[in-house]
This record gives sequence, structure tokens and C-alpha cells, in this order.
Amino acid sequence: MPFFWYDPTMIILLPAIFLAMYAQFKVQNTFAQYSRIGARSGLTGAEVAREILRDNRIYDVRIEQTRGMLTDHYDPRNKVLRLSPHVYNSSSLAALGVAAHEAGHVIQHQYGYIPFNIRTAIVPIATIGSQLAFPLLLIGLFLGMPKLAQVGVLAFSAAVLFQLVTLPVEYNASSRAIEALEVGGYLSREETPHTRKVLRAAALTYVAATLTAVLQLLRLLLISGAFGRRND
Repeated sequence: MPFFWYDPTMIILLPAIFLAMYAQFKVQNTFAQYSRIGARSGLTGAEVAREILRDNRIYDVRIEQTRGMLTDHYDPRNKVLRLSPHVYNSSSLAALGVAAHEAGHVIQHQYGYIPFNIRTAIVPIATIGSQLAFPLLLIGLFLGMPKLAQVGVLAFSAAVLFQLVTLPVEYNASSRAIEALEVGGYLSREETPHTRKVLRAAALTYVAATLTAVLQLLRLLLISGAFGRRND
């Protein structure tokens, strides 16, 4: 147990931990800054999302308000775009950017954006893999079963794959968001750079999550590999 939690390979995770802390600070700070600046259009996040979907001839997606802070997401199974109160009801530059980003995911779904479809397809596998990975690894280490530990590492790789696929999906959704806001006239030319900063800050959290997953996988590979050699 001490070897698993406090072994020297923990240092591998430090870059990801620092990046995740910075990304969290950056997104909260940037969102708060541009939440205080209202868009000239006066439209709320919900209204802009609805208009963007109409601009793309998408009429079968509901837009609902959900609880929490920055809990905005698109549910492709039920075709529901859920926006947090600070986005749904606000006409700030930050709110419009986040709402347009989530509408970008709807557009990806509508037009069959391949990375989006891949991510949606592997969600169940990634969820199960992330849930089983550490129990299998721990049981394998405790019971002296290197093969079982390796199965745990393999299960965790599904979560890593999910994070890797998420990156292009999120960056593409942000690109679609900026384009939709500009083409639709929901933001002026002077407002667009500010909203882009909000989306860039949000994207950094996905970069941090991906780096964390990759480095964690590397760490688990080192642990299971060393354990396997000791039991040969």
C-alpha cells in the first residue's frame, strides 16, 4: 500500500497537478472578469444558443437550465443542451461564449463530426474502465497477481483515450462558437477577442485533464512493470 500511494513515481504527476491548478484558476478568473461585461446585443446565453441552433436549422434540441457553476454541457442521447444559471440568464460576453460553445457541440452532433461521434461511442467504455482500473490494480498488487494489475492499467487506458479524443472535440466546438457568434452578429468585432479568451481558458482545463490522464497512465505502467519483474 505505501509503495502504491507514496512511491517515487508520484513525481511524474507534478506537472499535470500544477497545470490543473493554473487552468482552474485561469478559467474561473477569466469567466468572472468577462461575466461583468455585457454584450451589446443584450441577448442571454440561452437566447444566443437558441438562435445559433436555428441558424443551423436544428430544431429538435431542447435548451434547459441546470444547477451549478459552469456545469454547461450537451447531452447527445436526449438531445438536451443544459446551461448553468450564470450562462442561461446572463447577457455577458462570458455567458455568450460558453453558450455558443455548447451549441457548437450540438452542431458537431448534427453534422456527424467524427471525433465527437468517437467520443460519444467510447463514453461507456471509458467510464467502466476508469471505475475498474484502480480496484483491479490494487487487488493485483496485494494478491501478487501481475496479470490482474496489468488488466487494471489496460482499463485505465480507455479513460486516457477518451481524454485524447476530447481535445479536438472541444477546440473544434470553440472554433464553431466564435464563427457562429461573428456570422450571426451576436458579438461585435471588438467583443469577439474577449469571448475568445474565455473559451481559451476553458480549453486549458481539457489540456490539463489530458496531461493528467497520460502521466497517470505512465505512472501505472511503471508500477505494474516493476511489480511484474519482481514476481518473475
